[in-house]
Amino acid sequence: MKRLIPLLLLLAACSSGSQPGGTTSVPGQGAISVTVEPNPIRATQVSGDTYDFPFEVVIRETGGRPLNVTRVSVNVTALGGLSVHRESWDAERIRSMNQSTAIGARSEVRYRFAPRKDVPDERLFGGVNAQLTVDAIDDTGAQTSASTTVTVTR
Repeated sequence: MKRLIPLLLLLAACSSGSQPGGTTSVPGQGAISVTVEPNPIRATQVSGDTYDFPFEVVIRETGGRPLNVTRVSVNVTALGGLSVHRESWDAERIRSMNQSTAIGARSEVRYRFAPRKDVPDERLFGGVNAQLTVDAIDDTGAQTSASTTVTVTR
């Protein structure tokens, strides 16, 4: 399981493209939605226990104001909700990975990933998921956040 956790952590470096994540919104303030495409992420075996996991994290501004992503967090769970790892990335760390934290009004940013990881036990594909939460602040200083859940299949 420890080898699958880094894959899910990359989600935050931070779920179906047609299933937007939850969002909080106040009229006149910036708001976001977050999705992971595809969801579930489909693991492709490269060789032996090594798999590729291609996906995109899509963050859309939905409230009509420019904003900046301030934090991306992930909570990885297994076996019916047991939390196995939590991690978060602030805006500085996101920018250090050459990702933009600025999102214009009614626009989006996409973070593309294709991590390659070892998965020693295929049974893990059916029992691990992660809740991804994105926090942002609009040009008036109002805070907003959105969350979504992603799974991994083979």
